[in-house]
Amino acid sequence: MAITLKEGRRTQDWVCLLLAVCLFVSPWIFGFTSEAMPSWNAWIVAVMLGLLASAALSAFAEWEEWAKMVLGLWLIASPWLLGFAANANAMWTDIVLGVLVAAASLWAVWDVHHPHAHA
Repeated sequence: MAITLKEGRRTQDWVCLLLAVCLFVSPWIFGFTSEAMPSWNAWIVAVMLGLLASAALSAFAEWEEWAKMVLGLWLIASPWLLGFAANANAMWTDIVLGVLVAAASLWAVWDVHHPHAHA
């Protein structure tokens, strides 16, 4: 279900784009660039998240929000699934940003199904 360009420019998509940038620079900021797995996970997920958020800003589709939610949930689980939970900086970065991405995506999906909830 596509929505017009104007309706697709949502706060949640800008939030996800900002979170993608934060995730991309997080290995340098929090000092885990020397570890390949958490760094590459952050960079790959950040690029995917950024592409989805940019696409949603240009022409909103609900599936993009669900895909971003999956990426957020992946970030939450990835420290254990990829084996870098021992690196507290990488683990907490992924968990916090994952929760924020999932929450923003859930908020966008809520807005699609409850457009008059804010009125």
